Amino acid sequence: MAARVTFLLVILVVLPFPSHCADPDPLQDFCVAILNSTSTSLNGFPCKPASEVTSEDFFFDGFTKEGNTDNALGFSPTFGNVLSFPGLNTLGIAMNRVDFAPGGLNPPHSHPRATESGVVIKGKLFVGFLTTNNVLYSKVLTVGQMFVVPRGLVHFQMNVGKEKAMSITAFNSQLPGVATLANTLFGSNPPIPDDVLTKAFQVEASVIDGIKAKFGA
Repeated sequence: MAARVTFLLVILVVLPFPSHCADPDPLQDFCVAILNSTSTSLNGFPCKPASEVTSEDFFFDGFTKEGNTDNALGFSPTFGNVLSFPGLNTLGIAMNRVDFAPGGLNPPHSHPRATESGVVIKGKLFVGFLTTNNVLYSKVLTVGQMFVVPRGLVHFQMNVGKEKAMSITAFNSQLPGVATLANTLFGSNPPIPDDVLTKAFQVEASVIDGIKAKFGA
């Protein structure tokens, strides 16, 4: 009997509970975030008093304007997460608008706290993600086609058309987080030691220093 109870307890511990798959479920209708709160740190943001909440807290017009893609990568994300849209607090969702110049690239990155889905609104995008076994899944998508990237996996999008492109992406987290590989490895503060990177990439220190220089490290 004791062995059976122990086995059941182990099963309960290792099974993935739904609450572990995304942000926690809300405990009230809404919780409009107080972003500049000086209260004790929370896993999220404290709520604005309901008496101070207005209709404007539940609407966001940040996606109405095209992003500025005049940069080295030729892409511009507009974030619709809790930091720009406090009404999302505790609701477990966020969205982005991503604009691409011809040839523009949303470089390899990951979202540690969310699965991503997206739809191409304009243009033609080459979309891909990599598994933990280094398998690449990719496809060229056109207007109206949708993609999904499992939580935490490295992925990218590139405009392979001759015109501008744009996608709308959605996340099952109010603040998905983003770790861009190149910035993380070569632009960290303080910098990752050259000895670590030269061994990881099997190159000379001069190569690492040259790349770091491009990221300000």
